[in-house]
Amino acid sequence: MRYDFNDELTSKLYEAILKLETKEECALFLEDLCTISEIKALAQRLEVAKCLEKQEIYSEIAAKTGASTATISRVSRCINYGAGGYKIILDRLEDK
Repeated sequence: MRYDFNDELTSKLYEAILKLETKEECALFLEDLCTISEIKALAQRLEVAKCLEKQEIYSEIAAKTGASTATISRVSRCINYGAGGYKIILDRLEDK
């Protein structure tokens, strides 16, 4: 199920993120916007997605990332049935 995140405030957040030009600017913005735990959780989910794309097994991913099996399962569902955001970013990171 997709949620509608396209309200005015969320749209402004997306626009703000798109204005960031460097990794340093992104880090500063996220540090002000999120807690350290939230940033680390986002980074962990991205790493889990990378591992799932390589078809690593859950126990290996959990040991490598520290993510719970519930988090790994959630990321897996998003990759397989979600909006496609993980695929977009993983493809772009791979092209780097």
